[in-house]
Amino acid sequence: MVALWKGVKGASGGIVMRIGSLLLALAVLECACQGAPAVTFTEAPGKIEVRIEGQPFTALHYGEELDKPFFHPFRAASGVLVTRGWPVDPAPGETTDHPHHRGLWWAHGRTNGVDFWTTAKNTGRYRLKSPPSVNRARGSIGLSLAMAAPDGRVLGSLEESYVFSAEGRNRIVDVTIRVLADRGIDLTLGDTKEGVMAFRVADDLTEPKGARLVNSEGGVGEKQIWGKRARWVDYSGKIGSEVVGVAMFDHPSNPNFPTYWMARGYGLLAANATGAHEFTGDDKLDGTIVIPAGKSIQFRHRIVIHPGDAEAARVEEMYRRFAAE
Repeated sequence: MVALWKGVKGASGGIVMRIGSLLLALAVLECACQGAPAVTFTEAPGKIEVRIEGQPFTALHYGEELDKPFFHPFRAASGVLVTRGWPVDPAPGETTDHPHHRGLWWAHGRTNGVDFWTTAKNTGRYRLKSPPSVNRARGSIGLSLAMAAPDGRVLGSLEESYVFSAEGRNRIVDVTIRVLADRGIDLTLGDTKEGVMAFRVADDLTEPKGARLVNSEGGVGEKQIWGKRARWVDYSGKIGSEVVGVAMFDHPSNPNFPTYWMARGYGLLAANATGAHEFTGDDKLDGTIVIPAGKSIQFRHRIVIHPGDAEAARVEEMYRRFAAE
């Protein structure tokens, strides 16, 4: 459009140029409407805010003062908060257990014997190798992390990708975690229930508040879900006048698929492919994953924040589409 109208001359040049300017403005407006990104980012020191369709969705928190990056809080399409605020942004009356439970994060509790899961003293840290990378066209944030032991040794690396999107009233995060044994030594993700891909839901989405916890295999409630294998797990409940849910998916390409779940009634929703023995107590089972030096493994998960419960949201149908990707 610009090339067509730029520099047009003639007896009616003024009119032509005005028409050209009008058409150009309309073309720009049309492009802006058609191509306006559903996902936008606002960067500040130690924080990257994520908006979907102009509304706050989540924010990445990172920095030297933190033991690992995490995303917090998360909102449904309606704007309601689906993550616990404490300890990042406490709300009156909230539970205050497990200070390492902050929004959405990835961490493992026994990597070459080092605890990267909790925030206690003498635990490991996931340190940024470089600033987070924002891909505005893709709607994603990438993280490159070093696994630093308490004594300063770097055991390996993590390459993390978080892609944000919307599908109707659903809000989606596609997570890819690549674990690399790139320090000349094997990397052992030992058998532990402490981990791994984790989300801490709002107190209103917990069993004590009447929330419904279900998995892909028909399990209902913590007793039928915790330590069990499943393709997905969903928490749903009423927040204010609205029923909302949070689902987490395990991709068929992941190690030890279908994963075990550290799914607790108090609000921790975590997919854990490395907990076979600790979850079952069966001495014949061992969930340990050994990554030989120079090699890597990859995990893919999808988190969906949806209106309604798992059945109303057709979580199984959504999972099947994800599994086919």
